[in-house]
Amino acid sequence: MITALGMLTCSTVVAQDTIMHKKMKTHKMSPPKDHIMMKDGKMWVMKNGKHTELKEPMTLENGTMVMADGTVKMKDGNTMMLKNGNSIDMMGKVMPMKMKKTMKSPMKRDSMKRDTMKY
Repeated sequence: MITALGMLTCSTVVAQDTIMHKKMKTHKMSPPKDHIMMKDGKMWVMKNGKHTELKEPMTLENGTMVMADGTVKMKDGNTMMLKNGNSIDMMGKVMPMKMKKTMKSPMKRDSMKRDTMKY
């Protein structure tokens, strides 16, 4: 009886491991999308998985123009500057820099109030 119970437990663990392994194999990362990005004061084009420096103005699919200095001139005439880390996709959608997770202050509001109280 104990042997049968042990074999049943082992087979369940093996089955779960096999299912998890199959799920991991089927999850594939999508290739990076084409975009233009400001990095370290230079404009970089990511196209077909290759990075090249933007040296001349580039017109995007929606008529937006991106200059080598980071200036973006929209089709409607509005202009903006890309900041370091910002990017724009080939349809003209500006994407802000991805924020890194920052640690929150370990101090609680109550302790902050206590510190500012006058005695």
